[in-house]
Amino acid sequence: MFETSSESPAPVRLVTEAIKDYIDRLGPIWIEGEISELNERSGGMAFMRLRDTSVDMSISVMCYKSVLAAVAPLPANARVVIHAKPSWFTKNGSLTMSAKEIRQVGVGELLARLEELKNRLAVEGLFSEDRKVDLPLLPKKVGLICGRNTDAEKDVVENARRRWPAVLFEIREVAVQGAAAVVEVSQALRELEENADVDVIIITRGGGSFEDLLPFSDESLVRLAANCTTPIVSAIGHEKDSPLLDLVADYRASTPTDAAKNVVPDIAEEIEALQEIRDRMFRKVASIIELESARVLQLTQRPVLRDPLVLVTSREEILTNLKERSHRNFGHRIEVAQGELLQMGARVRSLSPQSTLDRGYSVVQLSDGSIVRDSKKVKKGDELRIRLAQGETGATVTQ
Repeated sequence: MFETSSESPAPVRLVTEAIKDYIDRLGPIWIEGEISELNERSGGMAFMRLRDTSVDMSISVMCYKSVLAAVAPLPANARVVIHAKPSWFTKNGSLTMSAKEIRQVGVGELLARLEELKNRLAVEGLFSEDRKVDLPLLPKKVGLICGRNTDAEKDVVENARRRWPAVLFEIREVAVQGAAAVVEVSQALRELEENADVDVIIITRGGGSFEDLLPFSDESLVRLAANCTTPIVSAIGHEKDSPLLDLVADYRASTPTDAAKNVVPDIAEEIEALQEIRDRMFRKVASIIELESARVLQLTQRPVLRDPLVLVTSREEILTNLKERSHRNFGHRIEVAQGELLQMGARVRSLSPQSTLDRGYSVVQLSDGSIVRDSKKVKKGDELRIRLAQGETGATVTQ
């Protein structure tokens, strides 16, 4: 490191040499990416761009043709792993990676990585049915992400408009394979998600090889789709194809045509359904009117409506019967009560002391009012009161 200031700046040569010294101390690393450019030049050197498909980033890589020949021929947009060391060129101030070894990522390895990613996202719950939402019955506007001038776009638009001619589309034509696919599809998805008029988003492309459909299994794109609040329909490839986007989408369509059929209703079927509902309503109302008319007719045929006074006369007869019954019942109760009263009076009289006195008996009391029951209780000279059947008299004990 060296000190610099505005009065004592460092020349470019020293700066670039210092950067080179620092970078040369870095060791080689393994890097994975997709080859987006490849140029073989004279002099035995090859140059390429190694691109990250999840983001719009790339780095420059150079190697000897012999290193490249070890994995040749490479298909377009091949995914590779390189063992490279960073190199700084002091002459033009550029950084590049010097590759010592290049390995192509095979389909088996990609499938294994894809399965590991699938299991990890499933554990996080991104594929859960609870996260999925129902598609709207009639969306205001349909967002469509598709390739540029592709049959998939035509299938979706034509079939949707054949079913519902007034349907509106917000179309984003993007790269659907290759290095730029993930970035462009993700950007289009963000734009449609932010559009308040878009009620559902269709992501579609035609069939292709396993490598062609890999962008739709990219982790960043799958997570972005999982976090969208707008319902997403995935129509990638054909029935046998199953990228991870199909698992996180709210609806998985087998083909672009199937996506169009499930996003908008069929106007002919809806008109037929409305006609059927209207006919059912007419039949229901007619049935209610017929039933109520029959009830009114039955009411008009009742005796009370033919002779309204029957309500009074029938109640008058009932009241008369009740009055007579109450009189008879009340009279009978009085007779029973009188008989019971006479019997009770006779029992009371038979138990009264007066009846005993009436038969000639008398009650003898001392002067203190106590009744004499034993002659031994009185003495000669005691004044006695004698109660007779009629009145009282006095007496003195002489013996």
